[in-house]
Amino acid sequence: MTINRIGPLDSINKLNKSEKVQANKNLESGDSIKVSKSAIDKAELFKASSIAKNSPDIRADKVAEVMKKLQDPNYINSKVIDSVADKIMEDFGL
Repeated sequence: MTINRIGPLDSINKLNKSEKVQANKNLESGDSIKVSKSAIDKAELFKASSIAKNSPDIRADKVAEVMKKLQDPNYINSKVIDSVADKIMEDFGL
């Protein structure tokens, strides 16, 4: 029995070789999102409202005490003004 070649043996070897998969060079690196101005405004409003909800309630006894002190004309002096100004600056981180 005789076997005749149909084609070169190299063509079979080429089919068996696996080719490397090339990475897509058009892909951007990293993920990204775009947030609308409306969403940013709503997020700021939500943050402000949650801060307000978590803040302590007004203490009526302290308010009455301060109102009584403010009725005295001698209470407001430079020492009190400086103290209040320092506390306000501290609250704002200045």
